[in-house]
Amino acid sequence: MKTEDLFREDATLLSCDATVTAHGEGGVLLDRTVCYPVGGGQAGDTGWLIAGEQRWRVTDTRKSKEHPAAIVHLIEGEALPPVGTAVRVEIDAARRMAHRRFHTATHLLCALLPYPVDGCSITEGYARLDFHTDEPFDKEAIQAGLDRLVAEAHPVGHRWISEDELDANPGLVRSMSVQPPRGLGRVRVLEVQGVDLQPCGGTHVSNTAEIGPVVVTKIEKKSAKTRRVVLGFAG
Repeated sequence: MKTEDLFREDATLLSCDATVTAHGEGGVLLDRTVCYPVGGGQAGDTGWLIAGEQRWRVTDTRKSKEHPAAIVHLIEGEALPPVGTAVRVEIDAARRMAHRRFHTATHLLCALLPYPVDGCSITEGYARLDFHTDEPFDKEAIQAGLDRLVAEAHPVGHRWISEDELDANPGLVRSMSVQPPRGLGRVRVLEVQGVDLQPCGGTHVSNTAEIGPVVVTKIEKKSAKTRRVVLGFAG
């Protein structure tokens, strides 16, 4: 059982037509979706399934444990759309855009702070990265760097490389806690042109200018070898 993940190629898609293929794991599985499932530190999408006058609230989206290539849409309440139902999938557009802006901003942080990443969280309200280092961080310098990279309007895009290419370039992997999925023969890499290149399956803006005003709200020393940077939106 497989769900076609339309968001991998186009993060701007906010809706699609789909068919309910199964029930399970607290929700429904679809043959295709625009909903990103929680993973890689990024929260899952929420939204609605719509069939005529009927609407079902999608409270979260997750990868299926029973079917690794499928995506589960958790539904509010006990009534689920029957298997075989044709539905319109619509995501919460504001939530998606917040995820796209924050996720791309974390890639800028990776460019400014060249240390391994050992923790990540991207939500609608904030983003954080934990860096494996004992070096002190300069909050004002990081903020200035983010402002510069956003203003420079670097194009953002993705491409696919083979697992052999990734093995030949192990330095592309910055994360200590999340490794790129194996066994598919290829790996998706996110490129902020001239700034950052690393494996990533999340949703992003198409240009750093779209990130808009983002602020370093906090820098924390979480342990002897961990420094945390938290981002929020200005205003």
